[in-house]
Amino acid sequence: MSDLPLHRRHALSLLGAAALGLPSVARADSDTPLKLVITFPPGGSTDIAARILQPRLSEKLGRPVVIENRPGAASQVATQYVAKSAPDGNTLLVSFDTHAINPIAKPRLPYDTFKDFTGVSLALRFPLVIAAAASVPARDLRGFIEAARKAPGKFSYASTGLGSMNHLVMEDLKRRAGIFVLHVPFGGGGPAVQAVLGDVTSLTLLSYAALRSQIAAGKLKALAVTGARRLPELPEVPTVAESGYPGFEAYSWIGIFAPSGTAAATVRQLTEAFQATLNSPDIHQKLSQAGFEVMATDGPALERHLKDEYERWGLFVRQTHLKLDD
Repeated sequence: MSDLPLHRRHALSLLGAAALGLPSVARADSDTPLKLVITFPPGGSTDIAARILQPRLSEKLGRPVVIENRPGAASQVATQYVAKSAPDGNTLLVSFDTHAINPIAKPRLPYDTFKDFTGVSLALRFPLVIAAAASVPARDLRGFIEAARKAPGKFSYASTGLGSMNHLVMEDLKRRAGIFVLHVPFGGGGPAVQAVLGDVTSLTLLSYAALRSQIAAGKLKALAVTGARRLPELPEVPTVAESGYPGFEAYSWIGIFAPSGTAAATVRQLTEAFQATLNSPDIHQKLSQAGFEVMATDGPALERHLKDEYERWGLFVRQTHLKLDD
């Protein structure tokens, strides 16, 4: 068969696939690296999670997986790049919760959040850890709120940008507590952590994965977590609900999207690879130890979640008249 012309060999391979009942429609190119495009700089939650998945995902797909950080404009730079990429299954967006919030905050995005992407998997979700600088005179969230009430304007918090989940969550908490804490937006989790370590801001709200080394070293103090339950890795740190705000619950999340128009068979292949990777016992354990909750859904479930988050936070912004743009 090696003596046949290339086009004849390709035709015969397709016929063989059909005879065996194998899919012969568009699949991601096994000779081309799969590019995972991250919306924030290295050091943040999406970057950490992607790097945990990267080697095993490569094994499942049988081809290289590369990570490309494209930060900027509250995730718009990376998101627009993927929206305009070829729908061949070789370029995916590792999205953050800002994917649902940007269309609320920015009415003229350079892409359509709901039409330009196809869901692959809601990979992970995680509560935020409210972490303060060592210099902050509080051991827990109750103590911080008391200090903030006594000294309005003294404290500030670092977010990953206007309209990010940590921005909205802290604004919700401020509203409930009746305190003023200055918002200082940064371009990702890494810069936000550095701001707190350098006493540029008083606290931040990020994943445990982004904060654990600094918490373990005693450089940051975990005040509370925003999930429904305490983190097993921080059993002594109460939830926000336990700290005097019953019913308070919020999670950041990480979803995988392909450009719209990607063949259904290719999307299924990618979904199955992500699900198998996320549910691998060792990967699952690493993610759990980093404070992530494995979701590993299919694409339609991700798209439903995106719309639910858009509606939830859109209502919050309208009710509070929160300013989400510069």
